[in-house]
Amino acid sequence: MVRVAEALREPIWDGEVHCIRWRDGKYDTPGFPENTLDMSDPRVFRFRDSGNTTIGLTSLSWMLPVILRADGQQVEEVRYDLAIEPRDRSQAYGVEDPRISRLGDGEYYMTACAVSGDRLGTSLYQSSDALHWEHLGLVLDHQNKDMLLFEGKLPDGRFVALTRPQGDVFLTPTLDSGIRTGPAIHLAASPDVLHWRPLGPPLLRPKVGGAIKLGGGTPPILIERGWLILFHAVHAGAEVGRYMTYWALLDRDDPTQVLHESAEPILTANPALTEGLEDQMYLTDVVFTTGIVAQGDGYLVASGECDLACRMTFIEVKALQPGTAIQQSSLQQLNT
Repeated sequence: MVRVAEALREPIWDGEVHCIRWRDGKYDTPGFPENTLDMSDPRVFRFRDSGNTTIGLTSLSWMLPVILRADGQQVEEVRYDLAIEPRDRSQAYGVEDPRISRLGDGEYYMTACAVSGDRLGTSLYQSSDALHWEHLGLVLDHQNKDMLLFEGKLPDGRFVALTRPQGDVFLTPTLDSGIRTGPAIHLAASPDVLHWRPLGPPLLRPKVGGAIKLGGGTPPILIERGWLILFHAVHAGAEVGRYMTYWALLDRDDPTQVLHESAEPILTANPALTEGLEDQMYLTDVVFTTGIVAQGDGYLVASGECDLACRMTFIEVKALQPGTAIQQSSLQQLNT
C-alpha cells in the first residue's frame, strides 16, 4: 500500500498560500495569508502568531494498492481503481502512513494516520483480501499516530498495538533516568480492535545523547525468540532530522518487556536510490520503514525513501541477532 502525496505546483498567488483539501465530498484549494506563515519546512506551513502551535499540510495524501512479485523485486499491477482517498471530515488533509497486519482470524487490518483541522488520529480499515477495504472509522483520537497492530494476541486473548502519543508538552523524568523527553513508542490493548487503552509504561523512549524522537515502523511479527519490531528514530539534522530504522525484540507473552533494543540502525537512507530525482528532492537522509514479511532465511522490508521512492530491502536473519554488528553483506538492496 503506497502513500501518495500530492501538492500544488504553484501554491502561492494573490498573497495567499494554497493547498489541496477534501471538504463536503470534493476537493478545493483554500488559501491562508502568506505573511502569517513560516514555510521553512517543505511538508507544512506554520502559523507564526496563533497562540498555539498550528500547522497546515502542503500536500494531501491518499493510498494506492500496488501488487508486487513475491520477492518484492517487480511491480506486477497498480490498482488505481481501488485507491483509498479521504472520505469524511476526519481525513480532510488526507490519509497517510498505512500499516497492514494479518490477525489470527485471517482478516487484514490496516491503520493509517487521518489528518484534519479537527484532529490528528488513527483510522482503521478491515479487509478479507488486502485489496478491498472497509473503513471502520477513528480508533485513536487526537495527537496519536504510528499505530501498529501486533500480528497475534496476548495469552489472555487481547489485541495489542504500538502507538505514539505526541504533543507540545512533555513532562521531564528524573535527571538520572537517562531518558530524553519527546515522542516515544507506547503500548495499548483492546478486546475487539476498536476500543483501546494504554498498556503499561512507555515501551521505547529516546535516550539522552541519542535520537530526539521514536515512532513505530513495522507491525510486530512473532518469531521464535519473541515479537520482532522495526521502528524509526529521528536524529537531529537539517529541518526534519535524520530518519533511521532500528529493531527491537519483545517478550512473546508479555510485550511490555523489551528483550533487546538495537544500539545501531539496521537501515539508513541510501542516496543511490534517489539518483536522477535530485530536482524533486525536498528531504534528505530519510528512510521510513512500514512493512515486513518473512521470506526464506530473512525478511523482506518495505520503506519509503526521502518521500520520493518505495524501497524494498532483504535483511538476513543473522543481521537481527543481539550483539551482531550489521554488515553490508547482510543487506541485499532490491530495485525500487
